[in-house]
Amino acid sequence: MEPDERLFAFLDDLEGQAEALYDAERETDLADRSRAAYAEVTLAGRLMASVGRDVVLDVLGAGPVAGTLRRVGPDWCLARGAAQDWVVRLAALVSVEGASARSVPEIAWPPTSRLGLSSALRRLADAGERCVVHSTDGGAREVVVHRVGQDFVEVVGGHGRSLLLARDTIAAVQSRG
Repeated sequence: MEPDERLFAFLDDLEGQAEALYDAERETDLADRSRAAYAEVTLAGRLMASVGRDVVLDVLGAGPVAGTLRRVGPDWCLARGAAQDWVVRLAALVSVEGASARSVPEIAWPPTSRLGLSSALRRLADAGERCVVHSTDGGAREVVVHRVGQDFVEVVGGHGRSLLLARDTIAAVQSRG
């Protein structure tokens, strides 16, 4: 082997080693970036990508709720079951089965999806229909949502008595229709 050939072979070998080191470092960097990017994904973003899918929501205090995911907001979602709708507070979700593997960042959501739980509850108040409010402690009350405050919901029970429910204790609201 000529000295020039040995030099070129040596340089080719060095170039191959450098490429292998670069590829290994790049894979590690991409894995780190992927992990960091996934850390920014929210539950609401995953649910937004799941709109239209059949899901099972395990709700604290209410148990499993099966239905088609219809709407998602920053702190709530709406699932349509066999004969009823469920407005579920995301903070009361224990698990979600059937969600999409994708997510939708909040910046890409339609404007109506940026409305919070209070807006969904006000809509129930406007409808004036009886519903069941499930608490995070497992309690359930059949009521009519009357008004929605900043951190509470005023409901009217079966005897016409007004009751204030702390918003953070509401797990889900189930329609009766």
